[in-house]
Amino acid sequence: MTIQNFGIITSGGDCGGLNAVIKGVALTALKYNIKTFIIPNGYAGLYNLSKFNSLVELNHHRLEQIDIFLAGSEAGNSRVKIAKIKDDAKYDKIKEALDKFKINALLIAGGDDTGSVVADLSEKGIPCIHIPKTMDLDLMTYSVGGDSTIQRIAQFAWDLKTTGRTHNRIIVIEVFGRYAGHTAFRGGVACGADAILIPEIPVDFDYLYDFVKKRFIERIENSDVKAGTVIIIVAEGLKDASGKELVDESAPVDSFGHKKLIGAGKYVVNQIESRIKKDPEIKEFMKKTGQYVEGVYEIPEIREIRPSHLVRCGFSSPIDVNFGMEVGASAVHLAINGIFGVTIVSYQNGTIQYMDIKEAIQQRLVDDTSILLYEHLGICFGRKPKEKLEIKFEKISGKPIRVY
Repeated sequence: MTIQNFGIITSGGDCGGLNAVIKGVALTALKYNIKTFIIPNGYAGLYNLSKFNSLVELNHHRLEQIDIFLAGSEAGNSRVKIAKIKDDAKYDKIKEALDKFKINALLIAGGDDTGSVVADLSEKGIPCIHIPKTMDLDLMTYSVGGDSTIQRIAQFAWDLKTTGRTHNRIIVIEVFGRYAGHTAFRGGVACGADAILIPEIPVDFDYLYDFVKKRFIERIENSDVKAGTVIIIVAEGLKDASGKELVDESAPVDSFGHKKLIGAGKYVVNQIESRIKKDPEIKEFMKKTGQYVEGVYEIPEIREIRPSHLVRCGFSSPIDVNFGMEVGASAVHLAINGIFGVTIVSYQNGTIQYMDIKEAIQQRLVDDTSILLYEHLGICFGRKPKEKLEIKFEKISGKPIRVY
């Protein structure tokens, strides 16, 4: 198949690295005298493509206007599942619209939901390639956006330590990640969080409270100005003590069937607060450290903070810019060589690695063994750590191993 024009789509949530993907695609395509056109607003734009009179071509002049270090996407995003659109002719309409603009293949960046649509479109005879993108890091391969989000979480949490310590507060920070705790885990480690609560590990709130209380009291009592804080990072997909999801029941589900997750941070605050109010040792601690004011200030404050979309906006990390450029360029090379219906894994040592889409979008959760080392370094994951850390050893040789 001879390719004259690509259509590029970014779908799902925004994050760092997407503009690098767009530039990687377009700059590589230009080397082969292939044009790249933006199909705006994700799959909503693809479905409505026939209504457009023209599309933006990513020539050298237009690419100069795209800042590679910025997060977000010049192509725009939306959360739309093509299969759910109530239009029996939807796939034919998309094919006709692609013919209208002489677009021969679609290069689509997105996560598991986006990937499922790429697989659907591929099965309907539309040449597509899936570029992995999700700040949740729950695909089987590294995805654009993960490192940028981890850096944002770490930075916000680190900054919040200043206000936490100034007011002797326990700070609970709820972050994105849905059902996978990768960004909460890695961002929490990077900011020096005291506790990290993720969906993969059931939380023993009695153990968590004892841990937080001990560390909080020790910090303040050991401070010459009686100042201290404890930072707890909570993934939004955390379940309550009974295993129930914490969701907004009043909000409708999105087109992929996801309920709006909300309340994990507040739930953790309530669990700690209910215990701290009943603990007689807290009153003595407050008196001993000169903080107690009867009827006014009797227990430490526990504050919930949700940086929300701030962790997915702003800038792209250098790793995501590099990876985004690489997978964007790789998508073009795969298409030129007639390889479609796949997810790009990486470009390493002159080799483009890819895998089946349906395999790539299987959910990858935090492996329990990954956190054992950190538990023994003093980070609490809401459970009592094993007394002995069992470590295996393996000598490797050959090619260097990359982080992403």
